[in-house]
Amino acid sequence: MNILLVDDEAPARARLAQLIAELPEHRVVGEAESGAQALALCAQLAVDVVLLDIRMPGLDGLETARLLAARTAPPAVLFTTAYADHALAAFEVQATDYLLKPVRRERLIQALERLQLRHMAPQTAPVRTTVAPRSHLCARLGGAVQVIPVEEVRYFKAEQKYVTVRHRDGELLIEDSLMRLETEFANRFVRAHRNALAAIAYLESLQLRGGHHWLRLKDCPEPLVVSRRHLGLVRQALQGAIA
Repeated sequence: MNILLVDDEAPARARLAQLIAELPEHRVVGEAESGAQALALCAQLAVDVVLLDIRMPGLDGLETARLLAARTAPPAVLFTTAYADHALAAFEVQATDYLLKPVRRERLIQALERLQLRHMAPQTAPVRTTVAPRSHLCARLGGAVQVIPVEEVRYFKAEQKYVTVRHRDGELLIEDSLMRLETEFANRFVRAHRNALAAIAYLESLQLRGGHHWLRLKDCPEPLVVSRRHLGLVRQALQGAIA
């Protein structure tokens, strides 16, 4: 994919360019130090992806992304920023991903591969992928966004169009599907019910009460009900967790 780097700091652009140079399927076709330059280059070059900083003098990254999104066949936008508090605003301007500086090579590869799968793969055929799972989740908390390490999640539970994330310090909502989470984190979570995934690392015990099996997780006050259909998988995962 053709990538445009947009950051008012030259060292930040140089670091991204170095990371991308190691990825044979991607190439840097231009660099800009402002939003205005980015808009001009996108009009001149064949740009598939813009790696865009948020805090820049003049036209900032959010406004640049809004203007890009209004164009016919706009490039995808991956925000790169040192600040986590702009995540909600970033996704409101149709950003594909939100990478925190210093951007890690693995995280950049993950974002670009997700982008290829989402926008460039044929929709009629299944796609095999080795995309690494996310290490963090972005969840809404009022009008702000909280970043939660996946390793702190005790369970996911589907609630209408949202998924409740039960983590170490409480619970939050994310806009995701349980099926997608199960596929992405297959090695870390086990299906306990059609509407719940439990973190294997926190499995503690299985109890029969009131005609139902209940799964208790470490550092989690409420148990999860386990369906008969998934009872075998839960028992197997529990045996592995306590072995």
